Amino acid sequence: MGAAASPPEEQPQGLVYRALNWVEKIGNKLPDPAMIFLIAMILVWIASALLSGYQFTVPAVDGDQSLTIENQLTGSSMAALLARMVRVFVSFPPLGIVLVALLGVGVAEHVGFINAGLKAMLGFTPKALLSPMLLLVAIVSHTAADAGYVLVIPLGGVIFYAAGRHPLAGIA
Repeated sequence: MGAAASPPEEQPQGLVYRALNWVEKIGNKLPDPAMIFLIAMILVWIASALLSGYQFTVPAVDGDQSLTIENQLTGSSMAALLARMVRVFVSFPPLGIVLVALLGVGVAEHVGFINAGLKAMLGFTPKALLSPMLLLVAIVSHTAADAGYVLVIPLGGVIFYAAGRHPLAGIA
C-alpha cells in the first residue's frame, strides 16, 4: 500500500511525534515476527528440556495439583508436533477469511482502487474527524469476522500517513 499515500511536505516535531518516532525506531530494530516466534519456540523447547526432571505444585480450587513438565525435545514430542502441525494451521478459524480478504486488498491495491478511495475519503473527511472515522470503520469491519481486525489496523496507519499524521497513531 506504499503508492496509496505520499509523505507530507513538513513534519510537525512535537513531543508526541518525537515519542512515536522513537517507538518506530525501536520497533524497526526488532527481528521479523516469524523470527521472534521461532526464537520463542526454541526457548520454550530448551526450558522444557531443563525443567522436565522437576515436579511443580500448582494451587487449584480443589486442592494443590502436581504438574510435571514434558521434555519437548524428545523424539516422540517432535514427531507429535510435526504430525499435528498442518492440521492445527489449517483448522485455525480466521485463516480462510483473512487470506481471501488479503487477496482482495492486493487486487484493489494493484488496480489503484485503494489509492483512489483514500484520496476521496481524505477529500471530504476533516483531519479532526480522522480518528472517529477510523473507529467507525473498525466497528463496521467487525461484521467481517476476524478479517476486519487484520485489515483495519494497517489501513489506519496508511490513512494517518496520507493525512500527514504519524502512522503509529493510526494503528494505535
